[in-house]
Amino acid sequence: MDLDSITEVVAPRARDALPAWRPGDAWLAGGTWLFSEPQDGIARLIDLPSLGWEPLAVDDAGVRIAATCPIAALDRLALPPAFRAAPLVGQCCRALLGSFKVWNAATVGGNLCLALPAGPMIALTVALDGVGLIWTPEGGERRLPVRDLVLGPQETALRPGEILRRIDLPAAALGRRTAFRRISLSPNGRSGALVIATLDSAGAFALTVTAATRRPVRIDRPAPPSAETLQAALAAAIPDGLWYDDVHGAPDWRRHVTGLLAEEARAELAGGRA
Repeated sequence: MDLDSITEVVAPRARDALPAWRPGDAWLAGGTWLFSEPQDGIARLIDLPSLGWEPLAVDDAGVRIAATCPIAALDRLALPPAFRAAPLVGQCCRALLGSFKVWNAATVGGNLCLALPAGPMIALTVALDGVGLIWTPEGGERRLPVRDLVLGPQETALRPGEILRRIDLPAAALGRRTAFRRISLSPNGRSGALVIATLDSAGAFALTVTAATRRPVRIDRPAPPSAETLQAALAAAIPDGLWYDDVHGAPDWRRHVTGLLAEEARAELAGGRA
């Protein structure tokens, strides 16, 4: 899509070269959404890949993911055996359905900041206790859990001029066992419900629901709940107005399949026992 309102493209090489934010600006990462439809009111693009951020870093503390890291690069990441949640990374990356071009251009940060309910990077980072490092326009920074970053469809807690710099996944979360479930209305359709259950070495259980809801929902329990307790927790955590409604699934269908997927994931981590 040609953006015929653009009058300037800025490619800063360092943070101190970032221009002051003004109305009509847009951060440009992979551009897979930005260039997919008309963008009324945007006059200047600020190119973030020109800052040269290292896409990925892995150490004993966990994984640090630059906001500009392509999803294809994250999918190729090899993690140490101690990070038992490693398969979840690829499962979430492959939940983004797109062409070869989209896979290699779309970024982790872009997927988060676009804040579409079906964004699989939202599911991954909420399930693994992801924390965003945010650059403020005054030159400072702040940290915010991803579960608090995404507020609703195309709505985040980012303030004007703020940049999501990276997402940190802690080693403790990466050491959990995981169970992944996803469903859509068609074999190659957008996610209608995406559910991730995790279990740590101490027995703490967490369930993350995305795609079916307007924002990510996470339920934490000190131990795996019974099937009945989990269903009650889902009903309490997701009121009627929080179920998402679009062409990829009606709210009543999303509620129903989320319950089924949640129980499958719970039973997998509990070894099939209640």
